Amino acid sequence: MRDRTEAERIEEENLAPYASRSSASRKRTHPEEEHPYRTIYMRDRDRIIHSSAFRRLEYKTQVFVYHEGDHYRTRLTHTIEVAQIARSMARALKINEDLCEAIALSHDLGHPPFGHSGEKALDELMQGRGGFEHNLHTLRIVDHIENRYPEFRGLNLSWETREAIAKHSKKPDDPSLAEFASFKHPSLEAQVVDLADSIAYNSHDLDDGLVSNLLTVDALTGTSLFKRFYVNASSRAGMTPKLANYQVIRRVINAQVGDAVRQTENNIRRFHIAQADDSRTAPQKIVDFSTDMRREHNELKAFLRKNMYRHYRVIRMEEKAYNVVNDLFKAYEKRKELLPPNVQKRFEDEEASRLICDYIAGMTDRYALEEHRKLFDPMTKV
Repeated sequence: MRDRTEAERIEEENLAPYASRSSASRKRTHPEEEHPYRTIYMRDRDRIIHSSAFRRLEYKTQVFVYHEGDHYRTRLTHTIEVAQIARSMARALKINEDLCEAIALSHDLGHPPFGHSGEKALDELMQGRGGFEHNLHTLRIVDHIENRYPEFRGLNLSWETREAIAKHSKKPDDPSLAEFASFKHPSLEAQVVDLADSIAYNSHDLDDGLVSNLLTVDALTGTSLFKRFYVNASSRAGMTPKLANYQVIRRVINAQVGDAVRQTENNIRRFHIAQADDSRTAPQKIVDFSTDMRREHNELKAFLRKNMYRHYRVIRMEEKAYNVVNDLFKAYEKRKELLPPNVQKRFEDEEASRLICDYIAGMTDRYALEEHRKLFDPMTKV
């Protein structure tokens, strides 16, 4: 049997000097005995996969609410795609794949129902009371809300996985992130996941946009990244429009991943990254695109923002979703007896508005819509 010490030895022999090594982890908040054959990052990954928050990603919005079709991405399928891209990049760069996977699988745990419209509603409702930001909420989930161990709250993940969640936040000065303030940037593994998230987000939203007819090929050929591969793919013998779109999207992903790996290797040499903490103190992020690819990536991102995320069909659904979250929060705040008994019990120990926010943020799209019908439609059984 390959035990943990052998797995750590293999890391030592095969990973680059600047990779995060399991044996060099800054460990967990609550000390635990090491596992006989799994490294600390393997256990992080497994704890995330077995968490309730991870399972609920199946019915949480990426762009399209779950009832709009079975073929669109959800937060869960997006998360799996990010993990796949991140592992590919990690293997090419000879950094820690297990840590990359753990970070990727955890990165969207804090998203509320209905994606960014749900997040906007909760943040507005929590103004003056700490606000709401999904990355901070992810950290709250893994540190506090998930409750599976008698000795402590949360999943007790490694410092490196928690650091990646914290550094992904758009509120870096939040007091809850103080323990991560010593470094400007996170590990290379966290930076890889951050870029993999952007690659996956752009590429699969492009796919969903074409499938939903919110986007057209004619319009997309105005973006250089799409056009570069579409001209070649569509001209091949036996290529149907559907196959051509698929071939373009896989090439768009591959081009971005390949460019990022090459540019990151250049940056590692340029900034003399020789050990894990060097990427944390570097003057800029090490994992990045080349200048040309960054321009093409941002061009596609801007196109999707204008033509897909601001499409009237998406906006209309976002407005409905915003109202659902807003209505639920105000109803629970007005009458806490509307909440399940197990939630009501926790008012003794936790601040009411944050507890209500936690409860709503944990809902799937499906559950939130059902709960809204039960509370506001007199013809629906409670």
